[in-house]
Amino acid sequence: MSLSRRQLFSLSGGVVAGVGLSACGLALTSPGGSTGALLSSRVPLPSPFAAQLPPLTRLTPHEGRATVTVRRRSTEILPGRMTEIIGYDGSFPGPTIEATKGEPLRLRVRNAVDHPVVNHLHGGVTPAEHDGYPTDLVQPETSRTYEYPLDQRAATLWYHDHTMDFTGPNVYAGMAGAFVLRDPAEEDLGLPTDDRELTLVLTDRSFGEDAELVYPVREGTFDRRFHGGLLGDCMLVNGAPWPRTDVDAARYRVRILNACNARRLELALDPGGDIVQVGTDQGLLARPHRRRTLTLAPAERADVVIDFSQHSPGSQVTLVNGLGEDDMGLVMRFDVARRARDDSRVPDRLSTIEPIDPSRVVRTRDFHLALGQPMSGGHGSHSGSDRSLPMWSINGQPYRPGHDLFEARLGTVERWRFTTDVHHPVHAHLVPFQVKQDGAPAWKDTVDVGPTSRAEVLVPIEGYRGRYVLHCHNLEHEDRMMMADWSVV
Repeated sequence: MSLSRRQLFSLSGGVVAGVGLSACGLALTSPGGSTGALLSSRVPLPSPFAAQLPPLTRLTPHEGRATVTVRRRSTEILPGRMTEIIGYDGSFPGPTIEATKGEPLRLRVRNAVDHPVVNHLHGGVTPAEHDGYPTDLVQPETSRTYEYPLDQRAATLWYHDHTMDFTGPNVYAGMAGAFVLRDPAEEDLGLPTDDRELTLVLTDRSFGEDAELVYPVREGTFDRRFHGGLLGDCMLVNGAPWPRTDVDAARYRVRILNACNARRLELALDPGGDIVQVGTDQGLLARPHRRRTLTLAPAERADVVIDFSQHSPGSQVTLVNGLGEDDMGLVMRFDVARRARDDSRVPDRLSTIEPIDPSRVVRTRDFHLALGQPMSGGHGSHSGSDRSLPMWSINGQPYRPGHDLFEARLGTVERWRFTTDVHHPVHAHLVPFQVKQDGAPAWKDTVDVGPTSRAEVLVPIEGYRGRYVLHCHNLEHEDRMMMADWSVV
């Protein structure tokens, strides 16, 4: 299957539209709390927990350098069927890059497909020329070397395509992978490690009659029914549908990435038990927090510890999604296989996070993310959007590349306040957000803002001068103009 740039996927399968906020006949909010509509697969999906959890390929830099190639590959996602993906090194998800804090990485990205790509290190504190601005294209049969200083807190980051107007279909096709930034100082904490550290990349996808990935573009035009976001009906973990894996009756450190285009997740354990959160998007919390549920919007990450020692061998513990219906309420299953020695621990103190003094704030900015006006022309037509549709906007403005919504001064602190019409996970390049979580300061780079709430974050303007972007990480919203340029001066 050779996919043209203007028709990455053909639409097949029935549509179960969501209910909720409506504009111009659009159904935007699904019953499960996600923004978008469900695309049903046309191929029989496997029963949950029949597949084994695949190990993620690890990519460790050599002398500060690593290379990945974006290419097409046929791979078995559904049992006994082949699916063509577009992925880093042809894998779905891409290889997990493991790097060390303070050791710069030069990542060469080779483009072996027939359309441009852009690479973005999500959560990276990166110079503007290496950040993955949406029009900094890597053309077919060329390569580009991105320089990542990695002078920042250790955290579970991720990397993905960021091509203007086409981030949604490119990520959906497979262009995403985890990026684990480690700090040797954390080894003294005693958290689970080695075989008892898992990275889980969660995605939802839909499949056509030949097990092909289906994305709602037909004859170059994006289907308006998915203007609010695309929800798949098959949950994949590390590229496998509803997998299972054997675990010891011991503690495990689990790094969880919501890499879905639009689906929010409310994770919990069945038959019960605590999820101990030790970290967020931007690294360790100051103290661990026990949770019965853990909600992650698209692009959010959580670093957690799950203790299987309370379950006897032969027990089964299911990771479930409280925002999903039917099989989408399931994620994966852990089968407790054996008792084993466990020298790990979860210390009462994990890291030091100095709260930002609000008196340092030099500017407060308000951002409202909502449906705006239809596009009368411009780059929105490149994405195959129906220009009669209202475009997603920030402060009433659709994205205009090269035109700054605002400028911020390096070395200052700002307060940003977000309000929305529906759920929007808000992400800014370059800068972390300091938020209050469980009454204590924490660092994040993506915040989930709901229609009845306001999110307020403190933002240290640190790193590098240059132009960056602020956008919604519902990828269908991002591609349909919910993005803004801003510059550090």
